[in-house]
Amino acid sequence: MDDLSKIDTALGEIFTRHLSAISSYITPEKASVLWQNIVLRYNETQRVYHSLQHIQQLFGQFEQVKHNLHEPHIIALALFYHDVIYEPTCSDNELNSAEYAVESLTGYLSAEQCQHIYALIMMTASHQIDEIDEWSEKAKEKYCDAAYLLDMDLSTLGASWSEYKQYAHAVRQEYAHVSDDDYRVGRIAVLKGLLAHPMFYLTDYYYVRLEKQARKNIEHEIMLLRAS
Repeated sequence: MDDLSKIDTALGEIFTRHLSAISSYITPEKASVLWQNIVLRYNETQRVYHSLQHIQQLFGQFEQVKHNLHEPHIIALALFYHDVIYEPTCSDNELNSAEYAVESLTGYLSAEQCQHIYALIMMTASHQIDEIDEWSEKAKEKYCDAAYLLDMDLSTLGASWSEYKQYAHAVRQEYAHVSDDDYRVGRIAVLKGLLAHPMFYLTDYYYVRLEKQARKNIEHEIMLLRAS
């Protein structure tokens, strides 16, 4: 079994476990079909960073913080589906992924659970948490879980420089259709937009561990892009 097949198998078991934990209607056979549909998309040829390896990295993070989550199974499913539709030439990948998730999970989860997953995936477009009108205990729990999901998704930014460099190279490969000059301008604009945020990470756990390194990595990438 090659490395990709091992990742596929391991993540498939995780997917089935989380879905089965909150669905009375799922069978192993149905879970397998849902999972293979996910794998089919994450293995598309245009993906270099947004692949099953990215999902594997996220679940490495998930294992470290799951004890802080109020609805870990919902967060896990949102992670699996958050990049299920990905086309570098499109700007509505999060919307399409959210809609795909709801379409796939309707019939196995409640309407409320599906809408929660939809909302979580949509938050990954801006990495901002939706405004909460009333800070009930349930709202606080949802805010906390969403913050961890968004921080996990940005955790690569705060990795070691060698890991971050691999990530930046993979993103460049996904935008191979863009000229070097246009990519440089666009990427610097995105990175400077990130640096303008008062903080990348919304949870204390990630802020303490990764904030400083993430800013250092991004500043370094900007410097390299300007010099190229």
